[in-house]
Amino acid sequence: QVQLVESGGGLVQPGGSLRLSCAASGSIGSIYTMGWYRQTPGTQRELVAVSTSGGNTAYADSVKGRFTISRDNAKNTVYLQMNSLKPEDTGVYFCNANSWRSFWGQGTQVTVSS
Repeated sequence: QVQLVESGGGLVQPGGSLRLSCAASGSIGSIYTMGWYRQTPGTQRELVAVSTSGGNTAYADSVKGRFTISRDNAKNTVYLQMNSLKPEDTGVYFCNANSWRSFWGQGTQVTVSS
């Protein structure tokens, strides 16, 4: 059974930082991409950042320069360092991993509010 376990969400003031982690376990096989998506009520899930097994990364325009995605391939773990957080970064953040199929974590809430 494949599991993606996320951690690191919470409540933070504007301008603050959070670090999300996502560890994949089980018979997931070779992972090609790992990334983070964000969803708010009434909206579709949107890509925040993605990392390929070759080390390439891509970011949503809204988070460029503030968020950094990193990955530990040996541990099947992906991280999202979020700095200079804004209220519009609020949402549920989902981890995604693509191998022989697409897998999703359960989501972790990030709330940016004073």
